Amino acid sequence: MTRTPGPARHPAYGPALVLGALVLLTAFLAAAFVRGADAYETRGARAALATAPAEQRTLQLSLARADTTGPGTAFAPARTDREDRAVRRTLGVPVAPGDAVHGVRTTVPLTAPDPALPRPDGAPAAFALYAPAGLADHATLTGGRLPRAAAPGAPVLEAAVTTATARALRLRPGDTLHPGALTVRITGLFTPRAATGTYWSLDDLLTGPHLSATSGVPPQRAWRAALLLAPGDGPALAADERGAPEKFWWYGLDPRALTARQVPALRARLASLEHGAGLTAVRAATGPDTVVDTAADTLLTGYERARAALTPVIAVAACTVATTAAVVLVMAGSLAAARRHDELALLRARGASLPGLAGRLAAGTCAVALPAAAAGWAAARLLVPGSPGAPATGPLLAAVGVAVAGAAVLPLRAAQTHRRPHPAARRDTATARPSRRRAVAEPTTVALAAAAVAALRRHGPADGPDLLVSAAPVLIAVIATLVLLRLPPLPLRALARPAARRRGLTGFLALARAGRARTATGLPLLALLTALTCATFGGAVLSGVGHGRDAAALTAVGAEARITSDRPLPPALRTALTKVPGVTDAVPVRTEVQPAPDNGPPLTLVVADADAYARLSRATGLGAFPARTLADPGGDAPLPALVSPDVLRRFGRDPMPLQPEAGALVVRPVAVRADTPALPGGDFLVVAADAVHRCHPDADTGPTALLLSGASPDPAALRAAVRAHTPPGAHPTTVLRGEVRARLADAPLQQGAARLYGAATAAGAGFALLALLLDGLRAAPERAPLLDRLRALGMTRRQGRRLLVLEALPQALLAAAGGAVTAAATLWLLGPATDLTPLALPGSTAGTVHLRTGPATLLLPSAGILVLTLVAALAQAWPSGRRQSPDRRAGDL
Repeated sequence: MTRTPGPARHPAYGPALVLGALVLLTAFLAAAFVRGADAYETRGARAALATAPAEQRTLQLSLARADTTGPGTAFAPARTDREDRAVRRTLGVPVAPGDAVHGVRTTVPLTAPDPALPRPDGAPAAFALYAPAGLADHATLTGGRLPRAAAPGAPVLEAAVTTATARALRLRPGDTLHPGALTVRITGLFTPRAATGTYWSLDDLLTGPHLSATSGVPPQRAWRAALLLAPGDGPALAADERGAPEKFWWYGLDPRALTARQVPALRARLASLEHGAGLTAVRAATGPDTVVDTAADTLLTGYERARAALTPVIAVAACTVATTAAVVLVMAGSLAAARRHDELALLRARGASLPGLAGRLAAGTCAVALPAAAAGWAAARLLVPGSPGAPATGPLLAAVGVAVAGAAVLPLRAAQTHRRPHPAARRDTATARPSRRRAVAEPTTVALAAAAVAALRRHGPADGPDLLVSAAPVLIAVIATLVLLRLPPLPLRALARPAARRRGLTGFLALARAGRARTATGLPLLALLTALTCATFGGAVLSGVGHGRDAAALTAVGAEARITSDRPLPPALRTALTKVPGVTDAVPVRTEVQPAPDNGPPLTLVVADADAYARLSRATGLGAFPARTLADPGGDAPLPALVSPDVLRRFGRDPMPLQPEAGALVVRPVAVRADTPALPGGDFLVVAADAVHRCHPDADTGPTALLLSGASPDPAALRAAVRAHTPPGAHPTTVLRGEVRARLADAPLQQGAARLYGAATAAGAGFALLALLLDGLRAAPERAPLLDRLRALGMTRRQGRRLLVLEALPQALLAAAGGAVTAAATLWLLGPATDLTPLALPGSTAGTVHLRTGPATLLLPSAGILVLTLVAALAQAWPSGRRQSPDRRAGDL
């Protein structure tokens, strides 16, 4: 039996260290990518609940008095407490500790005819009565004491009110009210704790009174407020049917206990509680007619839609980076196989079997790759924050996949190379004719990739995650790589002929060597093209997102800033605002909602100074028009108006009457614009302020809004000027475009996706650089003897470095040009199918945001690849020119 010889006694540690470092880095990045994706998706899921109003993230249970028997006992606090404990056991959803409330309330406000209560328009105040459990734990007493439960049949109940209610309705402890048929005495004043929590989200009246209009004709303003009774007074509330009393149980969902992977299960459970088996269990604990309602399922549905829209974008980054990393691992294994070529050929010549040789190599690479992958996985767990409760299988499988790939490359490459003996050949020349297998494989690969790209372009992506969409940049990069590898030799050889007739041999040698180079540089070229495509796609994504957010913020504000008020704003405010840093102009505008002559949707009349408003329209790009369009025609002629397309469609260009506060006007549409700064995208009519003033000189046509133009106004100075020059009684609202845009970029899901894509792009660029360095190491054994021979012939070190840089220049130009074409093809392919609206405008359904490309998006990454390639060539040329092989003497050729 022939014994398989072992490897050399002194193995080369360099390739092993390179392989171990690459596997460690790749495993770390793979595990970190999975953990990072889980983390940002979980943050998005939690933010979807945490940032919503409390009443929307609350599970609401109610049981009306009409659906109960014996309200005296059914509404007792002991009964509701027992039902609360039973409901908690059946919910099956995470409930925030201390973020729940149950008790009895009236659903119809009860009017109180007490003469001491204020009546703005003569209508009496009305009160909602609540008997919640745990009031002492959620309120801070500021006066008097909390209410106590009255004895059964007692004529007077006790209640507490907020300090805001007491101040507005002029109440104090000891006052007596008569809502409905009840008599209630005020015993204390309090302020709510955590006023935005579930406990106080039952009704806005719980935290303060509201001045609302009655439903009569004409409507009258009347106060609405809440009275909070002791839990033991629930049966007393149930005795008065005019208030439509009900029992309620509200439970706030706990966002901190939610992960992204639990969202589908939580949605299914909420649906069950509302309409399925969960509702049956709840009704068994409370009553057969209990109603369960929640808006949390809508919030979670919106989150899942946003995540589903972001997944293809992240998948593109993951696929491109994975391809680049795989190329680097293959190059590292090929480098190790090349360095041990003579050793492995000798072992095969001495009788080593191919399986035995591959097995011994696999054992050696496993000894390096497995610990390195484990170390990378452990580093990712320690350094990259993950999602609490997320399974560890995802990062672990990613690290295992990297370990398997890293360990298998060298044995497979060696088995392929040493399957049969090959005669020695020069390594610095390309073969005249490719092998038959290669001649078939390359056109077949190009045809299959082109067919997949054409199918994707023709039919579009499938619903949900689509592997074809994610692999589109890689497919295009493969096509470009195989095509570009066949292009350079002939042009370079043609350029070498005139270079041979010039003085100096550096240019000629560089072109001749580049033209005769082996096509083994296909792997680094594929890595470069894939990384460049990922960077370009990321740049187009960021550009599209930024443009979409800018447009949305401008549409929401109409200018750099907007100050609106329900009363006319004084001229002094406009003067003060023009002095704020960053403000160049303040345009006064008056807006009024007008009933339409055709009884259709109302119209918005915009009255503005024609010259200033025209400047603002040009500055913002919202419906620019010349000021003379709105020039006053004088006399009884209709006033010219700038209208929206819908207004023109509804009324044509005939004169139309309007009835604003200033007096009757007749306007005639003369120009049409889709947007205008005062009302982007609405049904508007814009007329000149001087024309309105001429028609009604005695009317008050002061502006109700100021639209500011400029560049990034100072928010603090702007609001200070508004406060200092606002008349008493006015309540102006200040909105800045920069703040609106910042809010669009604050969503955790979108922020996490953008950061993850940026990290993936940076990782792809790093792997591309590693591919260039490994390609330089592959060529190092050929480069050193070449420089030694040229040095022996009289070439200086400077000329040797120049030769290596010029030799790399054609490949760099090829990669840059091919990368630009590849990136352009990828954007052309994925542009129509990529919807960036969930990434740019979270929660918005208006408009669609697509990829945005430009010369900078395509050329900057290509220029970066060119610079990267030349830097790598310089880094390899510098030490090569400074050392000489110790086994070669000057004169040895």
